[in-house]
Amino acid sequence: MKNPLALSRRHFLSTAIAPLVVPARVLGADNTVAPSERITMGIIGMGTMGNGHLFGEAWTYLPDGYANRDDVQILAVCDVWETKRKQSRARLHNFYQQKFGRGNYTTCEDYNDFRDVLAREDIDAVLIATPIHWHAQMAIMAANAKKDIYCEKPTAVSIKESQAMVKAVKENGCIYQAGTQQRSEYDGKFRTTCELIRNGRVGKLQDIYAHRNGGGAIWTENHGDEQSVPEGFDWDLWLGPAPKMPYQGRYDAHLFGYGNINWGQHHYDIVQWSMDADRTGPIEISYDQDHAVYKYANGVTVHGCPYKGNPIGETGGGWYIGDKGMIGVDREHLTSMPKEIVSTPFGENDKPLYHTKGHSINFLECIKSRKQTICDAETAHRSVSVVLLGGIATQLKRTLKWDPAKEQFINDDEANKMLNMTHRTPWEF
Repeated sequence: MKNPLALSRRHFLSTAIAPLVVPARVLGADNTVAPSERITMGIIGMGTMGNGHLFGEAWTYLPDGYANRDDVQILAVCDVWETKRKQSRARLHNFYQQKFGRGNYTTCEDYNDFRDVLAREDIDAVLIATPIHWHAQMAIMAANAKKDIYCEKPTAVSIKESQAMVKAVKENGCIYQAGTQQRSEYDGKFRTTCELIRNGRVGKLQDIYAHRNGGGAIWTENHGDEQSVPEGFDWDLWLGPAPKMPYQGRYDAHLFGYGNINWGQHHYDIVQWSMDADRTGPIEISYDQDHAVYKYANGVTVHGCPYKGNPIGETGGGWYIGDKGMIGVDREHLTSMPKEIVSTPFGENDKPLYHTKGHSINFLECIKSRKQTICDAETAHRSVSVVLLGGIATQLKRTLKWDPAKEQFINDDEANKMLNMTHRTPWEF
């Protein structure tokens, strides 16, 4: 299916670039991609991850980033720090000048307010790499603006806003890719693990040690003494849906987070995939000393802690234990007991899982084909929900019954109130 935004992209590039003298490869000659076929993008959040995606750095796994893709045109960079956005824009222009051999390449604009990026009809897709309390809110607004979306994890900090994100993406027919890249990267270690488990190599799966506990976010307001807001920093827009509060010198991406809200979605994304649970979740969450324990309807128990202190699993993985063997996996390791579990090749009757050439590549391919990505909105919602449910159980320190179909706690008003976080006006979703 043709990208429905191709016409706007073609119109913009014909007016913005055609009057200039450009090399033949920019115009699509020599078997390169014509401007009318390029995906136009805006990057929102120009910190480590935003610039990493743009230029191929910092856990993003796309050689030289989106900037170097012949099928992508970056038209906007956005950040509430004036210095950051202008530095990224200047660096991008320098990159394009060298790539296209042209000394006056100034197509990309920089913005303070992401709403100005979403308002541009000539932008097809946005990449969201902002502080975590903005992720779901921006994704909702991007979907309502008919943009395709790549969103860094955690993809939400409350279950209600995560549900609203899924609804907006589905209603607007958008392509969504969560930044839980372990399904696509790391030499296929995590995909192989899930294929082995789902093809019965460990027998009946019984226990998973996910290495990380649940987590979440709380609108805490005490971060130190009040300070003057630095020049060129839009503090109020940085806060966004968070309560209005004085600037206290801290603005890190996880300011309002607690527990394993940062790494947790990586771990539980693979937990869910291993059980074919991308459209469901646990039925019970309890608290055991210092971590959450999840029970699923299929009889599997997931522990939010390492396996007997074993270091394997720390970087996005864990241990998967069945009645015939066990697998340990993370970004650096793939091992099993017995060893034959991982060393025996797959057979013709084994069923493979979704396989990509790369996480960002999968996003771009799906923008063109309009097929679901490997980490679509519902998949992301279900994996972050497990993290957030564990965070609630950790706070309440008691057993909670969960209905994964209705997505609410059973006969527990106190716990159900914790499914939502109030957003400050005008950022209600």
